[in-house]
Amino acid sequence: MNMSQYKAIVEIAVGNEEEAYEFYKNAALKTKDPSLISIFNELAKEELKHKALLQGYLNDDFSGMVFKEGPDYKIAESLPLPQLTSDMKFTDAIVLAMKKEQQAMEMYQSFADASADQNQKDMFSELAMMEKGHKARLEDIYNDTAFVEAW
Repeated sequence: MNMSQYKAIVEIAVGNEEEAYEFYKNAALKTKDPSLISIFNELAKEELKHKALLQGYLNDDFSGMVFKEGPDYKIAESLPLPQLTSDMKFTDAIVLAMKKEQQAMEMYQSFADASADQNQKDMFSELAMMEKGHKARLEDIYNDTAFVEAW
């Protein structure tokens, strides 16, 4: 991958983070559940941080962010993608968010796998790890709400 291809991919990733931000902001506006509003607003803020990080990479500001490996329960992979509606169930909204994070994680991992340059590979791997962390957090929320035990 040459530098112009690398920059083009990072620019696409910046656009994807902006799209994710817009998705979460719109999702927060479309739901009535206060817990979902809070989760979606928090995820929107995280996507803005990712966008800023990527823009820093475009300016050669490699900040050396490193994230530890987190769990991947693979829940998102086993569930269908629901449509965003204002009256969707809490668990469906969490599934939708999980699927979005899964897609972002897979995209960044594929960029890492295609990178010949170690710095590029590391950057995309770190971004995949961030998205995996979001996915794991959402999977934990899903587990806590979808499989509530009856006493």
